[in-house]
Amino acid sequence: MFCGVLACASVSPARAAERVVTLAPHLAELVCAAAGCGVLVAVTAYSDYPPEIKTLPDVGDVAQLNLEALLALQPTQVIAWSGGTPAAQLARLRTVKVPVTTLRIAHLDDVATALVQLGTLLGTPERAAVAAADYRARLAALRARYAKATPVRVLYQIETAPVYSINHDSPISEAISLCGGINVFAALPTLAAPVTDESVLAARPQVVIHGPADDAAVTAYWARFAKAARVQPRLAAIDPDLLARAGPRLVQGVEQLCAALEAAR
Repeated sequence: MFCGVLACASVSPARAAERVVTLAPHLAELVCAAAGCGVLVAVTAYSDYPPEIKTLPDVGDVAQLNLEALLALQPTQVIAWSGGTPAAQLARLRTVKVPVTTLRIAHLDDVATALVQLGTLLGTPERAAVAAADYRARLAALRARYAKATPVRVLYQIETAPVYSINHDSPISEAISLCGGINVFAALPTLAAPVTDESVLAARPQVVIHGPADDAAVTAYWARFAKAARVQPRLAAIDPDLLARAGPRLVQGVEQLCAALEAAR
């Protein structure tokens, strides 16, 4: 069965002797998209896609890794998150001589690069190359379609008390730009930061992107300002796993984001 960008093969053609542990949910998705689901022996908290990995052992989360449980699985390779996995965790793993590969995804195109890297690492270069090519083609189609789109002011809203948003360093901000949007908080000093209600209103977003779980709270938040501030942006809910996880489903999130912005034009 084919293991492409959005689905994983139940039986992986990766090297049978490999025993892989991933240290972030998006890394597990990448391994599976590169045809390596069959050699995954453990994941970290919140790793839930593709569904078959839900039964794998959980060795902790980004903040707290259960090193003893990880070592008991005798991994041949640990896939870490460059910029996300704490340096102290990486140092501990290397101290006990566990092979570690770090993947960095700072931009949308880095997902395809990571797939190719994993294909080489796991012995599945052909399957990984197909997944990477599919991802690149979908991204290229979006870039071509929205290259001359009318600009739309966009707020990526996380929570409501207070509101958090993201700056220009986030792949989500890059996705907003690709879709012809303007991230109204691109200049925030950190990747994600709280913003005041006053600054949110002053930014005058035309579209607000938020997670489905926050739908009621976000709707209520903006209803407070509808009359007094005369700001009533279009609200669009997108599964945060599709945009906030830097994995192969990211292109699906970008497609939904572009559609939301297009509907507001």
